Amino acid sequence: MRPWTPPSSALSTTCGWVDGMYLGRVVGCVWCTVKNPGLTGLRLLLVQPLTPELRQTGKRLVCTDCTGAGAGDVVYWVRSKEAAAPFLPVQAPTDATVVGIVDSVLVKRPANPENAPC
Repeated sequence: MRPWTPPSSALSTTCGWVDGMYLGRVVGCVWCTVKNPGLTGLRLLLVQPLTPELRQTGKRLVCTDCTGAGAGDVVYWVRSKEAAAPFLPVQAPTDATVVGIVDSVLVKRPANPENAPC
């Protein structure tokens, strides 16, 4: 039996109609002199998860980066096996990767919350 783990901070940023992509803001970078050899040459960013309205939610996390994002950028990131896909054919040992830099966000909420897709 696996021990209980708290829910991921990413759970609070999801919508039912957007599967597996999350918004966040780059708040820093991580420098490691000792790391898994599969991470050699990859940038590591510290990302604060955001709601679709760009409000902070959840705990910060470390993401690998394939976009060149910098501090203050709003980004979208993926988790799980999809996080390693941008680095193929190398199978990078990562669970979260920044895969895009956001130019703008438009959130149009339905007038009737019962019909909301999120």
